[in-house]
Amino acid sequence: MPRRVLVGTVISDKMDKTIVVRVDRRVKHPLYKKFITRSQRFSAHDEANSCAIGDTVRIRECRPLSRNKHFELVERIGA
Repeated sequence: MPRRVLVGTVISDKMDKTIVVRVDRRVKHPLYKKFITRSQRFSAHDEANSCAIGDTVRIRECRPLSRNKHFELVERIGA
């Protein structure tokens, strides 16, 4: 089964080797037909502590690394 790959923005880097990434997606409201932005937060493993708040990153699903962490950092796309 393929692993999910998501693109999001780092919103927290306070933990050691862990970042919190916000992933936004646009969905259409079923009744009003207006696009709404929905966001979801994921904890991701950052081995080198290379990311800072505001960076755009690509994360990939992996085996569970802790209670909340089941994604790993693939690459930094931009600052």
